[in-house]
Amino acid sequence: MPRSFDLAADYGGTVEEVHRAFADERYWLARLADSGADAATLDAMTVGEDGGIDVTTTQILRADRLPGVVSQFHRGDLSIQREETWTGIADGRATATVTGSIPGAPVSLTGTATLGPGASGGAHLDLTVTVEVRVPLVGGKIENFIGNGLVDLIIAEQRFTTVWITENV
Repeated sequence: MPRSFDLAADYGGTVEEVHRAFADERYWLARLADSGADAATLDAMTVGEDGGIDVTTTQILRADRLPGVVSQFHRGDLSIQREETWTGIADGRATATVTGSIPGAPVSLTGTATLGPGASGGAHLDLTVTVEVRVPLVGGKIENFIGNGLVDLIIAEQRFTTVWITENV
């Protein structure tokens, strides 16, 4: 049964600064290099005239780093493909759809995000993600593992983005 997770992050930069970072190839290359994955690639990136941004990445975790519950059902390295499709900024906000998959594994991730003004003057991200692992009996455990990993990922990406904006925008 799919599980949903509601996540949030506050950025030191404004909505415009965060969105501008998301539209910068240098940002993605640096973010992927800092991701902690054993290998990471920026597979595709398009920035539309309307300010929309489409980004596709792949991150690979070596098999020896995977928890036992995952390695029981997936042999070899874990390749995680992620796509983010952001709208341009309208009325001070941008929205996105996020998808994630693991080729060869019965796992899917879908979500929506809203980047808007935060209470402290920076930007605030709200993200709702649904994770589904189609493995009998232990699928729920793996979904919870992924959900907990998403919390850590959002925190790390927020920190990285805030620092990157300070140094580059």
